[in-house]
Amino acid sequence: MNYYPLVKPLLFQLDAETSHYLTLKLLNIAHQCGLDRVLNPPIMTKPLMVMGLEFANPVGLAAGLDKNGDYIDSLAGLGFGSIEIGTVTPRPQAGNPKPRLFRLPSHNAIINRMGFNNQGVDYLLQQVTASQYKGVLGINIGKNFDTPIEQATEDYLICLRKAYQAASYITINISSPNTKNLRQLQQGDEIKKLLSALKEEQQTLQQQHNKYTPLVVKIAPDLNDDEIQHIASLLMEFSIDGVIATNTTIDRSAIQGHVFADEAGGLSGTPVKQQATYVVSRLADELQGKLAIIAAGGIMNTADAQEKLAAGADLVQIYSGLIFKGPNLVHEIMQGL
Repeated sequence: MNYYPLVKPLLFQLDAETSHYLTLKLLNIAHQCGLDRVLNPPIMTKPLMVMGLEFANPVGLAAGLDKNGDYIDSLAGLGFGSIEIGTVTPRPQAGNPKPRLFRLPSHNAIINRMGFNNQGVDYLLQQVTASQYKGVLGINIGKNFDTPIEQATEDYLICLRKAYQAASYITINISSPNTKNLRQLQQGDEIKKLLSALKEEQQTLQQQHNKYTPLVVKIAPDLNDDEIQHIASLLMEFSIDGVIATNTTIDRSAIQGHVFADEAGGLSGTPVKQQATYVVSRLADELQGKLAIIAAGGIMNTADAQEKLAAGADLVQIYSGLIFKGPNLVHEIMQGL
């Protein structure tokens, strides 16, 4: 039963951030009462091996929806093949001032400038430990807003060390537009220094825990061909396990004239779809299957997911699509695939 069309108009009456947390709390209540098994369609599986991990199906939840790991079990009930939580930082932080989340229903789009609001890596790990979820769990890590960019590597290392054992894979988020100078880490010597340090630490942690936790890098859609080629070559050079393409965009050309067009932050949803798919295809050309590609950006239906897979992605992730199409989206995509 698809109940979302009934509640969506009510949720969209509320401001976006209030609606976001209310929806997650309602989802949690439904899960705790066992209602999710009645309301949600049966979970569809199509197991596949990527990065040495068995994903129940190729449709994952993108980071950002559950920043602190508070809703892992209730989100798992929607049928995701994997769940990525975060972005988490070493220390708790409030994020940017509100309002910081805007819906653009006419464009199936969202603008956010949340700014890595989260309760810190220690809290997130408590939530992971308390959850019952046994599927693939990605933990997305970032730096605190007040850590100088020159010391960013240390923040990533702190999170990597703490999250290593609990995570199925760890995503290095260097592409959010909402933390000052963060995207600088995608360029020149900055990315080389970061990847080198993280890869070295991964090898140390592998021996320490007798477990290999893959490393994935999340990149922006706003990269030119030379930048994509440069990042791809470095990902291969440092034996990184996967890449997520893409994060949100700072480009506003697709929403010109909209009342929110001038709001700062990252734009997600349908307006980023074409560019995100282009980045996936360019990465596929450069990487030649040497590491996993996870596609995100504007997936609203089966055709959008198929387009990403045809461009060279191994897996897909959704976020904005859930907001506009509802929790049945996972089932719909899986039926189509």
